[in-house]
Amino acid sequence: MNYPLPAAARQYVADHLHDDPAQLALQARRYPGLPVPELVRQIQARQKARTKLPAWADNPDLIFPPALSVEQASSARTAAFKASLVQGQRLVDLTGGFGVDATHFAAQIPEVHYVERDPALVAVVEYNLAQLGVTNISCHAGDALSFLKSTPDTFDWIYLDPARRNPADKKIYRLQDCEPDVLRILPLLLHKGRQVLLKTSPMLDIEQALLELKQVRRLWVVAVDNECKEVLYELGPEPAVDPERYTVNLLRTGQQQEFRLNKARETRAVARYAEAQGYLYEPNVAVLKAGGFKSVGTAFELLKLHQHSHLYTSDTLRADFPGRIFRIVATERYDRDALRAHLGPELRAHVTTRNFPDSVADFRHRTGIREGGHLYMFATTDLQGKLVVLVCEKIS
Repeated sequence: MNYPLPAAARQYVADHLHDDPAQLALQARRYPGLPVPELVRQIQARQKARTKLPAWADNPDLIFPPALSVEQASSARTAAFKASLVQGQRLVDLTGGFGVDATHFAAQIPEVHYVERDPALVAVVEYNLAQLGVTNISCHAGDALSFLKSTPDTFDWIYLDPARRNPADKKIYRLQDCEPDVLRILPLLLHKGRQVLLKTSPMLDIEQALLELKQVRRLWVVAVDNECKEVLYELGPEPAVDPERYTVNLLRTGQQQEFRLNKARETRAVARYAEAQGYLYEPNVAVLKAGGFKSVGTAFELLKLHQHSHLYTSDTLRADFPGRIFRIVATERYDRDALRAHLGPELRAHVTTRNFPDSVADFRHRTGIREGGHLYMFATTDLQGKLVVLVCEKIS
């Protein structure tokens, strides 16, 4: 398809942006003068981008690649966070994709190079950069290894997000299975770049990654609205003995929850235990992914409910805690009637199970409590090994 889209094609996309793509494809014969299959793909991609890239999804001047490329792209929020980590004069994004990360890096770094092995995707990104008025990104069609070997330049930062799908389109996450294989080309990366920023799947075990990469200086675990999205490793010629682990939970309010730990502090931390008091604290997923099972409690002077629950309590409110905070209304036994007595006639509550034999589905089946309402129920095990349910109101 030629860019830009003709006026009639742009109008078609605008008119049907919220319609079902499958139905639009069936109605293609109603628009004989338009490339409806391609326009439907544009609509699908924009629909996928609406949450993660809202400004781009609403920009009628941009062209979108197939929906899979949009699905694999960083969100605007995580891309902006990554851009806040880098500085210097020259950066290369070796796995450019849809160009989201490169575009955000370009707001921070004067000279950015975008490398992508799919020439059709490169053409889309070049066109979009012109529409966005971004002039400090140079686009290169080719694979990462060839670019590094051929360029005479060195970089303040090298960024890469290796492809995590195999030829059968199955998701993978081990470093040596991804493309490019960072472990194999790491000496070249460190020769060409003063610092390397590597994005990996949140499924990759951090301890294993540290062992394999060896050159890690620090790392970040990044969550968006309490959903772990990515882990970032800064690599350099002088690795840290025990890299600092920064946890960040980007909230829809624009705020972010932060916590910092390393393995030594986590090992030294001594958890203190108690029965549920006035407040309940649930660490966000970034803290737990980074391994902050004890140190988060000691840092905020909290008491743990049980060794295996990762739920904390206190009598005084710690409003800066990196996670969800609740006021405990009651502590009940795991009993249908006792729990339902706290609810209105619709019998709705949000349910979480931690260190508990029943799943949330089992809990709901046994109690008849449906999803929703203003109360939260945490089903867990107390220090005496008894099953209890903490009935709570959410503070933050």
